[in-house]
Formats: sequence, C-alpha cells, structure tokens
Amino acid sequence: MKVILKADVRGQGKKDQLVNVSDGFARNYLFPKGLAVEATPANLNALKQKASSDAHKLAENREKAREAREELKKVRLKIAAKGGSNGKLFGSVTSKEISEALKEQCGMEIDRRMIALEEPLKQYGEYEVKVKLFEEVSANLKIELVKAE
Repeated sequence: MKVILKADVRGQGKKDQLVNVSDGFARNYLFPKGLAVEATPANLNALKQKASSDAHKLAENREKAREAREELKKVRLKIAAKGGSNGKLFGSVTSKEISEALKEQCGMEIDRRMIALEEPLKQYGEYEVKVKLFEEVSANLKIELVKAE
C-alpha cells in the first residue's frame, strides 16, 4: 500500500515522503497514530502543491537574503562603548548589541544568532563581522567601535 508520511517514521522514511508499506502496518500502526495518510489522488495532489509552495517560499527567502546582503555591504555600523584609556572595553560587544545597533541605525532586523562573531569584540577599532543570512548567502558587516561620551 502506498502512503504519504505525515511525520518521520524510523525505518520507513521522512515526512512528506511517498512510501510503499504493507497493508497491515499501514492500517494497524501508521493510520491510527496519525503518522501517514493513504496515497489517494487528492492527497498526492495536495503533496505536490505543498512541495511547490515550499520551493517558492525557499526561493523567495533566498532572494530576500541576497537583497539584505547588498544593503549590508553599504552599512558601516558605529557602536559606542565604554572603555579604559588603553583602548580596551569594559566588557565586550556581543552579537545581541550588534543586532540592536543594526535595528536602531539602519532599520534592519537581523537575528543575533545570524551574526557570527569569532570572538567577542573587546577593543576600540574597526572590525568585519560575518552575517549568515541564509543557507549559502552571507555578508560581511563593517563595525566601528568608538568611545562612549
């Protein structure tokens, strides 16, 4: 019997996959637990539409990430931080502070988890930080740490 899996089933397949299983396994285990539906023409059509919709959303998100990358290339972020006279900061600048500064200065909302800091920024100066916008789309963000007044 051909079924469409609604969830990952160990030994059978992944979610939204069309698999062939025995009739008893489908009727006694998969259907009662809500793990699969029968592969009727209507369900197959719904699966195709869902796959098409997912592909469209993925392409749309990739394009938005590329646009954001072009905007980030132009941005030079200034972050004011308190520090000593020797150029070292009291504490460090984290990805959360960079994200908040981006929102405040440029109006761009970038999640702090997308900002990849090799190490915390602990001195005044200019830095280049990598921002992972999408699977294979990333940008370099220029940051200047200045002394807070």
